[in-house]
Amino acid sequence: MKSFLAVALLGSAVIGGAAFAQSTQPADRAAPAATAQPADKMALKGNWRASKLMGLNVYNEANEKLGDINELLVDKSGKINAVVIGIGGFLGMGEHDIAISMDKLKFVEEPVRTSSSGTSTTSRETTTTGTASTTTTNRTANDWVPDHAVMSGNKEQLKALPQFKYSDYN
Repeated sequence: MKSFLAVALLGSAVIGGAAFAQSTQPADRAAPAATAQPADKMALKGNWRASKLMGLNVYNEANEKLGDINELLVDKSGKINAVVIGIGGFLGMGEHDIAISMDKLKFVEEPVRTSSSGTSTTSRETTTTGTASTTTTNRTANDWVPDHAVMSGNKEQLKALPQFKYSDYN
């Protein structure tokens, strides 16, 4: 019973000490934080979220899927220096990672046009006209992510590029 009482008193002293140690800041210190304006959502319209670019499909000009974006490599100032794309593979196995500069990619906000017609069970709609079908995603105009990326080349050409490695151990 004595040890329980000692632990309870010690716990309340620690918690109470932290509360007593807090003090209010002078008004001149708090003023900059209070006057800082949050970024206006409308001023950021048209930007994309980096987290949403991860996993984005990459196609070539012939609308053949090449792979997907695995990583964005950023320098200390925040500039994207390279995009790591996983070429080929299945569920991440057997992928050939390559690093390319951001200017090699063209981001497209329209769905990929394919020549095959098919149905999908996800939140996509397939519209078939003649021999071409268009797959569209139910998105709003500013959903912070492009539909896909396009770059030149085919899988064989890209797999011939040097493999990107994060370290000598992978």
